[in-house]
Amino acid sequence: MSTHASDPLAALGSLPGVADSVDSVRKAVDRVYGHRVMRRRSNEITSEAALRGARGSAALSGADWALEEVRRRTDFSADAEARTVGAALRLGAECGQLLSIWRQSPLRVLARLHLVAEGEPLASTGRPRQAGEPVDEPLIEAPLPDPAEVSGRLDGLAELIIAGGEAPALVTAAVVHGELLALRPFTSHNGLIARAAERIVLIGSGLDPKAICPAEVGHAELGRAAYVAAFEGYLSGTPEGMVAWIAHCGRAVELGVRESTAVCEALQRGAA
Repeated sequence: MSTHASDPLAALGSLPGVADSVDSVRKAVDRVYGHRVMRRRSNEITSEAALRGARGSAALSGADWALEEVRRRTDFSADAEARTVGAALRLGAECGQLLSIWRQSPLRVLARLHLVAEGEPLASTGRPRQAGEPVDEPLIEAPLPDPAEVSGRLDGLAELIIAGGEAPALVTAAVVHGELLALRPFTSHNGLIARAAERIVLIGSGLDPKAICPAEVGHAELGRAAYVAAFEGYLSGTPEGMVAWIAHCGRAVELGVRESTAVCEALQRGAA
């Protein structure tokens, strides 16, 4: 992660090109919040965004189901793909319950997210992985940091979140997302958890307080190859790489906005 003496996240926000992404995302979010359907049916938009976001996150983790299949299915225990979709749905439902804890104890929230994703308490559930424990992450193949590095970097990330600062929500969300992908701190579901944490930041920051802008939809729409390529920019730690990752996350939010705008328009027509 890039560093700066006082506020490393704010320093990222000042990189050339980042302000354009931040501004574009803010304008897109403001537009969907101004849609006339939002004034009376925002709860429906929130529920639909959670469902579509879960579908998108699961797709990136290897379970690319049609939306109607996700909507129809009630049993998510049949096989690995079903369990991935079930984990994504549970995480989507849990995010809004953890906002008050996130700013005080983000590591507690991450532990809770792993427990929710796992669905049952195993020996490795809810704690950072230990030496020798395998990591099941189907998309990210970058070298795994050792447990000591994971612990130190998680502590550093938690300190940045607790300290707050002047960084735009998009920058903080992108860094939290990227850092969790880089660390893969748990034995399973790290991608799902990283994207859920991004969602928590976007909601809790006030950028998307009603949780109607599912970035996971956009990440899935942009595709797995583009996601991995942008993440490699984050891993590089270079200014150019960080800008590329933040911009990718910004585009994902804007595509999530587009998805919810379409839902608003369908509701307005009486078609959904």
